[in-house]
Formats: sequence, C-alpha cells, structure tokens
Amino acid sequence: MNQSIAFIGAGKMVSAIVHSLLRGETYKSEQIACCSANDGTSEKLSTDTGIARLESVDQMLEKSPRTLVLGCKPQQLSELPLSIAEKTEDCLILSIMAGTTLKRLQQSFPKAKNIVRSMPNTPGQIGEGATGYFFLKDPESEDAETIQSILSSLGQTHLLRQEDELDLVTAISGSGPAYLFEFTCALEEAAREIGLDAQIAKELALQTIIGSAKLMENSDFSPEELRNQVTSPNGTTQAALESFSSDELRKIVKRAVTAARNRSIELSNA
Repeated sequence: MNQSIAFIGAGKMVSAIVHSLLRGETYKSEQIACCSANDGTSEKLSTDTGIARLESVDQMLEKSPRTLVLGCKPQQLSELPLSIAEKTEDCLILSIMAGTTLKRLQQSFPKAKNIVRSMPNTPGQIGEGATGYFFLKDPESEDAETIQSILSSLGQTHLLRQEDELDLVTAISGSGPAYLFEFTCALEEAAREIGLDAQIAKELALQTIIGSAKLMENSDFSPEELRNQVTSPNGTTQAALESFSSDELRKIVKRAVTAARNRSIELSNA
C-alpha cells in the first residue's frame, strides 16, 4: 500500500509535523511531498528536510498520496483545483485548518476514504501542543493509527466524541496560548511600572510562567493546591490573589473563553 503523505501548505505547523515525522522515522523524506502558495515556505521546507516540493496541487496529487494534510489558510480551500475531488479518491484527508467543518471538507473531497478535522495549537511547533480531532466516519484501525502518528508529532492529542466539541477545544487550547502570552505581557508591564529594569522585568515574567508550567506538569498537586502552598495567610501572594478576586478574574476568563467559543461557532457556520 502507498504510505506516502502530501501537504498543501508549508507554514510553521506543517513544518513542525514534517520535521517530527522525519525525526521519529515515521516517514522517510522520499515519502513526503508538499506544495504551497508562492511565499517561499515550501522551498524552504524542501531544502531543510529533503522532501519533494511540487509546483502545483495537481502535480502533487498525480503521485496518489495515501494521506493528504490540509495546512493552508481556510480561504484557500475554495481556490484548490476542481480536479482535486477526483484525484483524492480513497485518500485519507486531515485538515488542520481552523473553522472549516467536515461538511465543507466533504464537499471538496467527496470521494475521500475518510476526513479528519483537527484543532492544533501553536506550541505544537515545538512538540508541546494540544490537538483535538474528529473523524467524519468511524476509521479503519490503520487510518486511526496514521492520524494519531501525525497529530502526536505536535504533542498531546484528544479524539473527540462529536465535531462541535472542536469549538470548545478552540476556545481552550486553540486560543489558549494567546491568553498566557497576554498574561505574561501584563506581568512584565506591571514589573516595569513598579520600578524594575525592563530586561529584568521581561526575564522574570517569562521564567515565572515557564517555571510554574513545568512545576504543574511535574507535580502530583493540582494547580489549586500549588496555589495554596505559595499563599501565606495575610502575605503578599494573598494580597495579590484578593485583588484578582475583587476584579473577578475567573469571570473574566470565563467570558473570554465563551467569546472565543462563540466566534469559533460563527466562523464554522459562515
């Protein structure tokens, strides 16, 4: 059976997948091909990894890859050649495009063997991501293993019970890195405003986030328990947490997550 894999798009997420698949020897470079818009990304990926770079989608699909990964921008889906419907017959389709439903994907790939919609996140670029995914129909064991091997190259994976859970995943892990980045920015800004040197403020804020995340990952205690351990009665941490509470931090987070979920639903229905 043809075990080759092809990528439409060659951005950072696709690059992360390709590098990881090669590093883990899941595929050999001669089994992988890519093509992209004229932005130089596919040329760079090909040069860096030795995989094939094709000039067009049609040319790439002439090789009849077993798996096709859609890593292009969602709006580019409608720009793909009409011939793609025939040329992806019995092909396993994996989409890492945000907001593109299985119904929409099925319209573009009506003869595909199966279609998978997924929602990775940006830490996947360094193998520390979290990805939710869902199959159009119950997969054969080999196809399930193929998708798992591809997505696990980005980090943690979660097979979902139904497609609309992807809107929830988007609101938590898909958009979630930006929440942490924003909090880090706020912490750094506050450090500067109370008088710390700008470079020290930056390094302290960043290392505090990194170190705390690693502590949560490697501890047997829950985040709440770890918080309590560092909070002395009437101490500095308690003063800060009481300020968070009075400003209703948890409600702020809940409203932000809800807004992200609602926007994800809107984009999926557009």
